[in-house]
Amino acid sequence: MYEIKKQIYLTLTKNQKSALCNFLRALVKKSPEMSTDEIIDKFIEDEKYYLEINASRFEFLADLICDNKFLADTESYIKECKKYYDYKKKQEPIIKAQKEFEKKKRKFLQEVKMSKELPTKKQLYYYDKLCKKYGLEKKELTSKLEARDEIDKIIQEHEQKAFENTQD
Repeated sequence: MYEIKKQIYLTLTKNQKSALCNFLRALVKKSPEMSTDEIIDKFIEDEKYYLEINASRFEFLADLICDNKFLADTESYIKECKKYYDYKKKQEPIIKAQKEFEKKKRKFLQEVKMSKELPTKKQLYYYDKLCKKYGLEKKELTSKLEARDEIDKIIQEHEQKAFENTQD
């Protein structure tokens, strides 16, 4: 898509070309079900209307709107945009799987790091309070990971018991 930008709209300034390309790309993204010709027709129709009422954001198109070179450039750019968005849509499952993998990797690395660090004072204090509250025997906690897992286990067990008691 970036290569075609160098080859089209050679008579426009850099800012004009950028604004027009951004608008066309957004138009393609907004209506992927439309064909290239339908998108061009819609764009031309809208621009002619806005030029007639003097409200166009692309006043520089007044002379170019019916030019064959302009229409050919527009068609080329819209086709490239459609290819780009089709490709992006096909890549979606791969990107999603990659993000999921990265998420699992970060979680694993975080747990490895936690297994090597001593438990925090807050964790130890909370663990002591839970053991006293439920009359459990305390273990010697050696890492943040172990402390987190023990606290979670105690809370899960007692929540399950409390839930079962309310069901009876």
